[in-house]
Amino acid sequence: MSLSIGIVGLPNVGKSTLFNALTRAQNAQAANYPFCTIEPNKAVAPVPDPRLDALARIANPQRVLPATVEFTDIAGLVKGASKGEGLGNKFLANIRETQAILHVVRCFVDDDVVHVHGGVNPLEDIEVIETELILADAQALENRMDRLRKQAKAGKEHQAKLAAAEKLLAHLMEGKPASSMPGSDEAAMAELFAEMGPITAKKVIYCANVSEDGLGEDGPEVQAVRAHAAKTGSPVVKVSARMEEEMGGLDDAERKEFLESYGVESSGLDQVIRTGYGVLGLISYFTVGPKEVRAWTIQDGWKAPKAASAIHTDFERGFIRAEVISYSDYVANGSEAACRSAGVLRLEGKEYVVRDGDVIHFLFNV
Repeated sequence: MSLSIGIVGLPNVGKSTLFNALTRAQNAQAANYPFCTIEPNKAVAPVPDPRLDALARIANPQRVLPATVEFTDIAGLVKGASKGEGLGNKFLANIRETQAILHVVRCFVDDDVVHVHGGVNPLEDIEVIETELILADAQALENRMDRLRKQAKAGKEHQAKLAAAEKLLAHLMEGKPASSMPGSDEAAMAELFAEMGPITAKKVIYCANVSEDGLGEDGPEVQAVRAHAAKTGSPVVKVSARMEEEMGGLDDAERKEFLESYGVESSGLDQVIRTGYGVLGLISYFTVGPKEVRAWTIQDGWKAPKAASAIHTDFERGFIRAEVISYSDYVANGSEAACRSAGVLRLEGKEYVVRDGDVIHFLFNV
């Protein structure tokens, strides 16, 4: 599995600029006018992980394969998008399959960059986007309910799902996101969520897009975003899309020096990915060999056979055992052979819960 993030926001808040910077690609047109993004843009970016680099220096493999994150950038949403205004609503289906939402909020003032509402007001901008996402979910649910009503007439087993749909629709029409729906873990509601994939049920990361000067102490706009996010326990990352874009052609050493010049410890990509992993409960383990060193993304709490399925389903089906070395032990000893000699290589069975940073060799038979 890999992390997938959908990017939403008003037009001209820096979504496409940030998309290009995060993915180090120029797939998304960025311009100073609304709706410059027409078609949804997708790109895959490597997950920065110093541990992978350290393992590669030890193993000296033929290739190094990091974990990846897929970003999807759609046209800016505007008030009335659910009724056909603007272009963004046409592409909301493209982010229904993503795992998390990156909500980009403009927190900088620049007279040269137009704002669709005439002025910078983060809370107003957030309200517009969140309302449109709720209405989009409601519209998708209404379209589904005709089929649910027909199914409910044909058999009682469908009546519980129809009742769940009616409750969810009423909840959405009160202006509340699907994430706050009571009883969302009940069987019928959970099945409805799994089939429908409500956008407003997804984890949200608020991205406060500031000017280069705003990367230091939080200004009132960023403070407002943080206060709003705190109400739902959502994380906030603060980035300067313009600054991230300027780093596009720099190598790793130059990027580090550039960030330090602004007093920033990590890039926007690092912050977004780290936060995404955190809110979704994702971790990485590694496979190390002479051909490749590779990072694999799994859900925290997965046992060894399930974690092995990230490589191939046959690994889970024919799982025998796992040879496990912690990352710190591997680096300290310098090789798998040295870890065996030191007695820090462990044999783990089907009940072993994989830990972040484990170096694993799976044994299986099919």
